[in-house]
Amino acid sequence: MSVLAYLLGSLPFGLVLTRMAGYGDIRQIGSGNIGATNVLRTGNRKLALATLLLDGGKGALAVGLTALAARTFPGHITEPALYAAGLFSTLGHCFPVWLKFKGGKGVATALGMFLALAPLTGIAACVTWLLMAALFRISSLAALMAMLSTPLSAYVIYKDPLLATMSFFVAGLVWYRHKANIQRLIKGEEPKIGKKKESL
Repeated sequence: MSVLAYLLGSLPFGLVLTRMAGYGDIRQIGSGNIGATNVLRTGNRKLALATLLLDGGKGALAVGLTALAARTFPGHITEPALYAAGLFSTLGHCFPVWLKFKGGKGVATALGMFLALAPLTGIAACVTWLLMAALFRISSLAALMAMLSTPLSAYVIYKDPLLATMSFFVAGLVWYRHKANIQRLIKGEEPKIGKKKESL
């Protein structure tokens, strides 16, 4: 199930959709990222929204299929497999085998995964993103804080150390993928939402 989750997560919807729409290789546009924010740089909001929903959906689907397998084969696939599916779907998006392990930053896939796996944690992360984005107008900062909230909310709301541990690793992965953004944040050079060079 972890392998399946990784393969689902590795589907590069941003790359596929932009090519189908005639925009060429999204990796040659803007930041070169395959995620929804960079797709938005094509000027096609509907395409960016579709990328966001599909990237989130593959994280949710990985968890959903694992849950279905657990019900179909009780005793063989246990609860920790759900957490593994969540982690590996995000890994797949960040390091897709099809793109020489150079993928996205994992935010949408992680949020979709959390909404399916631990809905209240997912909702808390989304609310954190919206609040931070409204206050500071910096999407990368909002994403970082949203991911940082997940281990805490997982532990406080669900009282589940294993879920909190998985959330910690997912948050760490997303933070690692944002290392260039973090450097710009420290220097005060990270552009705000709506600016041409916005990066997430």
